[in-house]
Amino acid sequence: MKAAALFVKALEAEGVHCIFGVPGEENLDLVEALRESSIRLIVTRHEQAAGFMAATWGRLTGEAGVALATLGPGATNLVTAAAYAQLGAMPMLMITGQKPIRTHKQGLFQLVDVVDMMQPLTKYTRQLVSAPTIPARVREAFRRAEEERPGAVHLELPEDIARDEVEDAILLPTEYARRPSPDDAALVQAAEAIGNARKPILMIGAAANRQRTAVALRAFIDKLGLPFFTTQMGKGVVDEDHPLWLGNAALSDGDFVHRAIDAADVIVNVGHDVVEKPPFFMQKGRRTVIHINFASAEVDTVYFPQIEVVGDIAHTVERLTDALEPQPHWDFAWFDKVRQAFHEQLKEHADDERFPMHPARIVADTRRFMPDDGVLCLDNGMYKLWYARYYRARQPNTVLLDNALATMGAGLPSAMAAKMVYPQRKVLAICGDGGFMMNAQELETAVRLKLDLVILLLRDDAYGMIRWKQAEMGYADYGMQFGNPDFVLFAQAHGAYGHRPASADEFLPALQRAYAQGGVHLIDLAIDYSDNHRILDEEIRRLSAAV
Repeated sequence: MKAAALFVKALEAEGVHCIFGVPGEENLDLVEALRESSIRLIVTRHEQAAGFMAATWGRLTGEAGVALATLGPGATNLVTAAAYAQLGAMPMLMITGQKPIRTHKQGLFQLVDVVDMMQPLTKYTRQLVSAPTIPARVREAFRRAEEERPGAVHLELPEDIARDEVEDAILLPTEYARRPSPDDAALVQAAEAIGNARKPILMIGAAANRQRTAVALRAFIDKLGLPFFTTQMGKGVVDEDHPLWLGNAALSDGDFVHRAIDAADVIVNVGHDVVEKPPFFMQKGRRTVIHINFASAEVDTVYFPQIEVVGDIAHTVERLTDALEPQPHWDFAWFDKVRQAFHEQLKEHADDERFPMHPARIVADTRRFMPDDGVLCLDNGMYKLWYARYYRARQPNTVLLDNALATMGAGLPSAMAAKMVYPQRKVLAICGDGGFMMNAQELETAVRLKLDLVILLLRDDAYGMIRWKQAEMGYADYGMQFGNPDFVLFAQAHGAYGHRPASADEFLPALQRAYAQGGVHLIDLAIDYSDNHRILDEEIRRLSAAV
């Protein structure tokens, strides 16, 4: 058989169900092999979107999603998606084509050293130069992509290698490797520090967003009664309606959650990933920080934990739960006071009648409608801060946001992948007009795939987050505004349904109708960001300082 067919058989052995991509001339042998396989080829309208979809597939399943592109411009279009998966710890395999490596007649046409280009963006990148080695290369790529910390990997399949004949190739077993257990001495040290603390607090980060870890953390919190907060990518690991939830570290400082952090003498830091902005700044001797993660800490000027417990996170948390009992000297009165003030502030503007709509009202109406297992897929923009802070996630991986690369353009492709993984759940893409237009062409892909998907497009006719920062820095309002198409007609032109609420009270019914009807729907909703500075920079800071 051809090496391309062997490659596809190796993918099937890894359990690959679908590949997202834009094929090219150099991929045709692989495409032909896919045609005769059990793997579904999903053609997208841009390689970047294919990469975002593959990364989200990996994020939700733990199994590497697969993206396909040709050489040259096809491969370079995967670069942003590679960084998205690598920084966001999402397992993804990228497959790119290449000219024949033994002989070719096109000079340097479209020739880019893709393997070298992918080196700083991946955990593993290789050119396949021998057909019999394909099973080993594929197995190693998947192993690297999926093991902690997950990320992006890349394989380049040149055209002549893909056409080589190969006999008696052996597919390698895809055995599960157990993660290491934490060191007993480190566990004892951590348990003693927590037990001896007066005001311990729990922080939940991105690497804790695994199913077993969520169960272990809930048991830990329920037994010990420790107050907890999350980073943006740790949202939903533990139900945010839990009475001990102190909020999300969406803002850099000055929020209620930072008042709680400042009071803590021990911070149990579970799953913090340094790709996220630090939710607190350490000062020598002020408090003890316990680092619990799959890997040791990356020490920084603002993060230098005194105790590290390295190993499987869920197993570590289970061991700590067994080792600890609630202590009579623990004092959570201050945390209770901060939590009460925070929850009161969250209610403000939840029923605001203004139009264009207030961000807090949009978030509140979204939460009123979405079921607990409904999945929000946020692009990057000003609204991400409002959703991270105000939206209470009830289950793990139900708020998919990117606070690592924080790239625009991923919201719609991510939602499409989420709907494929969870066909029975409600999935909502939330995009700004700036980010949406970066991959708006994928509306056609969503319609072609017959997805039941709703896109909430928050329109302010500007790059809203940068405009907010511009105002915060005291600069003039300049260079951030743009024009937009008629998004209702735009949706209809792609075979989707378009809606444009004309008042705040029309938004929730529009959302309900869209899901009831089925198909792909776009809701063009005007948003009013005029309160960004007053609330996020001034009011929250003032109210939290007054606690």
